[in-house]
Amino acid sequence: MEYEELRKREARVMCQTYGRYPLAVKSAKGTTLIDFDGNKYLDLLAGIAVCNLGHSHPAIVDVMRTQAEKLVHVSNLFYQEEQIALAEKLLPLTGMDRVFFCNSGAEANEGAIKMARRYMQEVRGREAYEIITLERSFHGRTLATLTATGQDKIKRGFGPLPPGFTTVPFEDLAALNKAITPRTAAVMVEVIQGEGGIRPLSHAYLQQVRELCDSKDILLIVDEIQSGMGRTGHFWAHQASGITPDIFTAAKALANGLPMGAVFCSQEVAQAFGPGSHGTTFGGGAFVSAVATRVLEVMEQEGLVERSRELGAWMLGECLALKEALPHKIVDVRGRGLMIGIELAFPGQAVWNQLLQAGFVLNLTQERVLRLLPPLVVTREALQRFVDGLQAVLGASHGGA
Repeated sequence: MEYEELRKREARVMCQTYGRYPLAVKSAKGTTLIDFDGNKYLDLLAGIAVCNLGHSHPAIVDVMRTQAEKLVHVSNLFYQEEQIALAEKLLPLTGMDRVFFCNSGAEANEGAIKMARRYMQEVRGREAYEIITLERSFHGRTLATLTATGQDKIKRGFGPLPPGFTTVPFEDLAALNKAITPRTAAVMVEVIQGEGGIRPLSHAYLQQVRELCDSKDILLIVDEIQSGMGRTGHFWAHQASGITPDIFTAAKALANGLPMGAVFCSQEVAQAFGPGSHGTTFGGGAFVSAVATRVLEVMEQEGLVERSRELGAWMLGECLALKEALPHKIVDVRGRGLMIGIELAFPGQAVWNQLLQAGFVLNLTQERVLRLLPPLVVTREALQRFVDGLQAVLGASHGGA
């Protein structure tokens, strides 16, 4: 079997850092993944909220081919038209004034932390460096971002961890207020905790956090790595709450599968970064920038933000109806747009396995939450197939077996 052979080859040469799915993907098109035996799967994960346009979108394939023949990489020692053009197209969608391009979500969040600290110390002249985050948050796997992450399980064995990070309970404004000290530089939140189990912060809480940061004269950093780029039915999830962060980060879907991240900030905060203060060899190179610009154009042409909002509302309704029909199997349904979590009443590994066998690729997080992050081009018919498939699996299961 191709799968078994690939699994054995991987075990001989790769660090075993991933709990890989029992699936080897040979090719993909649209919202369909194809394994080495020719079996087809509905992709409801999109490479973990990355391939918003689906796989092998003709416009993306075309720009990759064209740009590869023109310019791929020269480093950030040079001006690159593609990078500047992307910034000019992207910034009006953010409400921010400046952008720094990098290669991943962890890098973007690391850059945001560095920016907040340096702004406070070099621009404001304050010895403020502490970052406050929320329990069950996930901000990355570099030393700083895993320390910022509010989950102990990913920190084990990496000590001593960098100082200057505090974690407070989810949506507890009093605890957040109490944690702020003269050393606090910023509060950092995900609008919707993704890996944490699709847990949205309420609009009221986000507005209160913004007001609290203003009153305490500290920065608000919003992590939009997973929730950004139209996934929640707004281009950026924080826009639904009517707030403006001082810094926010994006990555995953920026270049529809190519590694790219971004740190957006106000003109005021941008003073933190001068020549030599921060940098990256690959970030925002000509190739990925050209692709990211085309991603934005396709999203606009195909109305994917509006589509995510409308289709997501329908899907959320279908999942809530399934919860009503199976109250002993589903305890909660959460999300916005096409970022949906279905929390089971029992550990969900067996259900996840049955869904994979039925041809549905999705994620299981926090042991009980089925996480849906489909490409924004997914059809209603495909999502209905999943709802029917989940109902069949849950209807046939007993107590999580």
